[in-house]
Amino acid sequence: MSNEVRTKHIVLYDGECSLCTFQSRMLTWLDWLDKVRLVPIDDPLAKEVAPGITEDQLSEAIHCITPEGEIHRGARCIRFVGMRMPLLVLPALILWIPGVIWVAEKMYQWVSRNRYLFSKWFGCKEACSILPSRRRAGDKGAVSAPKS
Repeated sequence: MSNEVRTKHIVLYDGECSLCTFQSRMLTWLDWLDKVRLVPIDDPLAKEVAPGITEDQLSEAIHCITPEGEIHRGARCIRFVGMRMPLLVLPALILWIPGVIWVAEKMYQWVSRNRYLFSKWFGCKEACSILPSRRRAGDKGAVSAPKS
């Protein structure tokens, strides 16, 4: 693994999901400090950095693996990543209020289970083609459109 992989937090997302791809593209624009590396779950690097996470677990939620090997999943991943991006710090801080993360996890699980339906309803595939990724060294899959 390159030094870059060991110094950045790796965010694993579902590259087959238009909604997930749209959100990863948004993250490329919000990550001013270049703290995360985006990797789709079907990339071989995903299994390398997260060997203890099953394919089912990866497809259920977004994951962030820190350089130290800590794993943040679902709403906790969003909170962790948000604390590292200036425009997301306030929403991330709200997720630290007691009880809020529990509600956020339940909402996240519901959205995750229905993400393909939401992608169709909101036309994320078309939105993804409108919103380009910010090209960054090391990101995988975030610059390509999701497969249909």
